[in-house]
Amino acid sequence: MKLGISIGYSGPQMNLPVEKVQLAERLGYDSVWTAEAYGSDAVTPLAYLAAVTDRIRLGTGIMQLAARTAANCAMSVATVDAMAGGNRFIAGIGVSGPQIVEGWYGEPWGKPYYRIRDYVQIMRKIFERERPVMHEGREISLPYGGEGSSGLGKPLRSILHMNKNIPIWLGTGTPANTRLTAEIADGWLPLGYVPGKKLDHFMPWLEEGFRRAGGGKSLKDLEIQVGATVRITDDVQGALDAMKPGTALYIGGMGHRTKNFHNDNMVRRGYADAAARIQELFLAGRKEEATAAVPDEFLDETALIGPVERIRERYKLWADDPITGITVNATRQEEMELMAELAEVEPVKV
Repeated sequence: MKLGISIGYSGPQMNLPVEKVQLAERLGYDSVWTAEAYGSDAVTPLAYLAAVTDRIRLGTGIMQLAARTAANCAMSVATVDAMAGGNRFIAGIGVSGPQIVEGWYGEPWGKPYYRIRDYVQIMRKIFERERPVMHEGREISLPYGGEGSSGLGKPLRSILHMNKNIPIWLGTGTPANTRLTAEIADGWLPLGYVPGKKLDHFMPWLEEGFRRAGGGKSLKDLEIQVGATVRITDDVQGALDAMKPGTALYIGGMGHRTKNFHNDNMVRRGYADAAARIQELFLAGRKEEATAAVPDEFLDETALIGPVERIRERYKLWADDPITGITVNATRQEEMELMAELAEVEPVKV
């Protein structure tokens, strides 16, 4: 089992946990993952971390698709990958939601399915550098020839000879986008994964995507990395309660009443009544009640929390599933060390 360490995005101040990432690398962790919302970006911290680490892979979990054009995304990740020595960057991409896409980036929500497809296809053409890039897509075209166009756009080929094999991963969870992930991506950051279920919920969608890809593509060709909050504690309830405010924010307020992917995920996982109640309370400004309405089991089934022996036992659910990695959200060294032991990763000899 591969391990990643999550550092997310910053709060009000930009404090990059360099020592934590260096510890993860020494312990044998495979990757470090950044994120972005509407504050710190996901790529810049990885450029810094590339300079203070040697081998750990640098992943974005995720870059928001609307934040950059497909060409700029390819340029950014290829530049950091080259500075890091090559074959270290994982370009994790997701669509975010219409509130951020239109409210923060000033881009149309459009048709996310087709926008993802166009975006990935353009990135691959840029990486491959076989010819000047042209793309006629449903959502994105190069050169641009739409409203306001001068008509002077010219197909171009990257000056930088890029790593052709930079992996592109997608963060998805809906049926259509999960199928698309299996078809066009190298890796998957699934929304709604619950360990112990062998990905049964997703398998029909994945298998359809593999069929569309052709060439015998299957589960063995797709890296699948899931997230897990890890807390060593004798107070399981207290640890769960500490997770509830953030969960209530995402379920209740990270999106519109009619379009909230995190709320939809909670519904798909079998918590429809709780999802509706949390959203109702949160949008009414009753945030403490919304927090209290988050079910313990909803959090516990996708986390590794409790005394060491409880974590060891529950880890078996992850180990028995057809996933390739776990991105660990941990605050203490002992938690990172426990996960390295459970995953049987090899520490790096200094």
